[in-house]
Amino acid sequence: MAEKTKAASKQKLGSINISPNTIAMIAGIATMQCFGVVGMASRTLHDGLSDLLTGKDNLTKGIEVIIDEDQVDVDLYIIVEYGVRIQEVARNVIENVRYAIENQLGLDKVKINVIVQSVRSNKK
Repeated sequence: MAEKTKAASKQKLGSINISPNTIAMIAGIATMQCFGVVGMASRTLHDGLSDLLTGKDNLTKGIEVIIDEDQVDVDLYIIVEYGVRIQEVARNVIENVRYAIENQLGLDKVKINVIVQSVRSNKK
């Protein structure tokens, strides 16, 4: 799958281009609103070390967006709370992210993959 820079929509008067960063931000906000999600995880060990050194912590760090013509693939790397049903949390994340992307951006061919990187206790 080749990664492109924008999702495009042809209209009568022109075209609408949506950047992958915009899709990732909407997906990140929708993910963090789901019950049982503690945070976003880094995609690779290298990214995790980089985040620790720079102190970077944002909503798009655990999200990868791949655009191939009219199909948008979103990979979400999440950390779930200890004691919750992981399958239900993942299903809730998929439904919430799909609704947010379809409702806000009008994209209808979206494939969402949830990768649970870790389980963490939310107690301090």
